[in-house]
Amino acid sequence: MAGMTVRDALAVPALRGAGPQVLAGAAGLGRQVRWVHTTELVDIAPLLRGGDLVLSTGIALPDAPDDLAAFAGSLDQSEAAGLVIELGRRWTEVPAALVAACERLSLPLVALTREVRFAAVAQAVGERIVDSQLQELREAQRVHDVFTELSIAEAGPGEILESVQRLAGATVVLEDAQHRILDYRSAPGDTAAPLADWQARSRLVVLDGRTAWDEANGWLVTRVGKPDRGWGRLVIESPDEPPQRLVATAERAAAALALHRLHDRQRDSLVRRTHHELLVRLLADPGAPEVLQRCELAGVPLARRALVGLTLRSPVGANEPGRRPGQLDAAVAAVVHAVHEMRLPALVCEIDGAVRVLLSFSPSVDSTRATEDLARRVHRRVRVVVGAGRAVDRVGDIGRTLRESLHVVDAVRPGARERAVHRLEDVHLRGLLTVLVDDDRLRLFTARELDPLRDHDARAQSGLLDTVRALVRHPGSKSEAAAELHLSRSAFYDRLAKVEQVLGVDLDDPDILVSLHVAVLADEVFGDRTG
Repeated sequence: MAGMTVRDALAVPALRGAGPQVLAGAAGLGRQVRWVHTTELVDIAPLLRGGDLVLSTGIALPDAPDDLAAFAGSLDQSEAAGLVIELGRRWTEVPAALVAACERLSLPLVALTREVRFAAVAQAVGERIVDSQLQELREAQRVHDVFTELSIAEAGPGEILESVQRLAGATVVLEDAQHRILDYRSAPGDTAAPLADWQARSRLVVLDGRTAWDEANGWLVTRVGKPDRGWGRLVIESPDEPPQRLVATAERAAAALALHRLHDRQRDSLVRRTHHELLVRLLADPGAPEVLQRCELAGVPLARRALVGLTLRSPVGANEPGRRPGQLDAAVAAVVHAVHEMRLPALVCEIDGAVRVLLSFSPSVDSTRATEDLARRVHRRVRVVVGAGRAVDRVGDIGRTLRESLHVVDAVRPGARERAVHRLEDVHLRGLLTVLVDDDRLRLFTARELDPLRDHDARAQSGLLDTVRALVRHPGSKSEAAAELHLSRSAFYDRLAKVEQVLGVDLDDPDILVSLHVAVLADEVFGDRTG
């Protein structure tokens, strides 16, 4: 418990006026003083409690050096805070043996060069100690009140960290189990310096218990979560050894964060199951009265509203495919966070490896602009492709806007210009082919156009199919098409002639080029769908 130290006690006017001189044990001036004990007994040690500051005139103390050393040793064993000797009654200077013994034990030994009333010293120091203890109790009550209010309000991590920063007056950081910063609040006037090289420094701090002070970094660190399943740590900047009040603040904050995560996960699990069921039912039978009523009860009104379907997936070629649970969870969390910020009614869940969303707007709201705002908020938290269906105002058309959003996301080609939201007008022919991807007639058309080239490439490694792909991607410049394949113009023309021979067509015929272009795009869409 933080409180008065020997150094603090010597600064109390009643002692300071007696001309105190530290003769030995200066290294122990930081010892805690929990009370003042006045005595002239040699065998006082058994009656002392840890933290007692002993006042004496030395009248009854022994003369022999060994006895004085034994007396000092008994005080140290009883964990006395220090020994204060008033000069003049017994000694004009403290014996060297007592000074040497106290120095060896780092037990503060103080000589008072002027006479003082010990009762006045005991009263003054005792009052300071009681005041300090009362202040600690008030601070503990304040910490208790703050976190009780946060619990009642079901405060999130941001509000918890802000409260800790106000209570501690220092930078506070929440990190995950891999020592990555999840969130932080800087102390007033602080810079980014405390966060520099964070992961490397944090890995060096090992917690044996629940909470520890790392002197090297000047950090008070406490675990968030159970010892065997801790998911993060809370770090408060503390250059000096933290008082008990700060330790209590850190541990209460860690408990609040763990409790919020537990409740959030439980709520999220229930809500996600409910939203999944409702969206599946809306796709199958959007007009069912029971489904509409359940949506109303879930806080998502559908009548007389503008309804917009969204689909989110990770970009094609991303290192972690969108169908991985971790990626989907992050995307769902980002959407939930965004709609909460915007106070926007929405159903949000994962269906078949994609995040599906139904947004419900008031007719007075610009749904296009609001959807763009929502997507930008999501992009700040997770990298995804967002597709939107057209807004509908009839419950029976909900399936259409949801399906359109899925077709749009599936039609966004790799390397396409990044947009906050992709819509049907952004995907053009590729969007149409995505809608028709399950039509066998499209597959037969694509095979008829491209299989002769594919078969020739398999036999001769001739690269004819890649030549056609480059040609349709650069319809206005054969030079650019040749450059894409790293071929000279003459070599590229030779390949085009071979394509005409294999297919039996004239590539200067616009209809032929359009047919090949459609077939190449359809082939890419088939590939996206299967792999």
